[in-house]
Amino acid sequence: MKTRKFLAVAFLALGFAFTSNAQKTVMVGGAAMYPNKNIIENAVNSKDHTTLVAAVKAADLVETLKGKGPFTVFAPTNKAFDKLPKGTVENLLKPENKKMLQTILTYHVVAGKWNASDIAKAIKAGKGKAAIKTVSGGTLTAWMDGKDLYISDENGNKAKVTIADVNQSNGVIHVVDAVLLPKK
Repeated sequence: MKTRKFLAVAFLALGFAFTSNAQKTVMVGGAAMYPNKNIIENAVNSKDHTTLVAAVKAADLVETLKGKGPFTVFAPTNKAFDKLPKGTVENLLKPENKKMLQTILTYHVVAGKWNASDIAKAIKAGKGKAAIKTVSGGTLTAWMDGKDLYISDENGNKAKVTIADVNQSNGVIHVVDAVLLPKK
């Protein structure tokens, strides 16, 4: 009897440990983002990121973002791309502008997995701001306004993180409401 009770408690504790450490599935653009899938496998299902996915394909970055990583991606929504001047997206998707498109997209990518709590710690350590190097070689600045997390580009444009900590098998995505642009 004692053995059964011990085993029941042990299994219950083990189950709790696995559950509490498991990463949760987050809904983005009407689709579940599964932590066991990579950035591309999840992004293609988000109705809010069709422009971003098209841009990643046009820039030949699909295989990179399917890679081991880890990567942190600040993922602009379709509405974020719509805020750009008319014709900008169409122009960037042209084959002759592939290099520029790659630079803009990799400006939204940071090496390593930076969850919102990691960014908040860096902001605190930086006394209100954190400089984050991007894969393209540029710098983003993270800061808080109340409980809201913002990312600024080198031109002073800002993007609010609208959905944080969308965990992936090869990193994390933070959904943002604006496209960030490297220094001109």
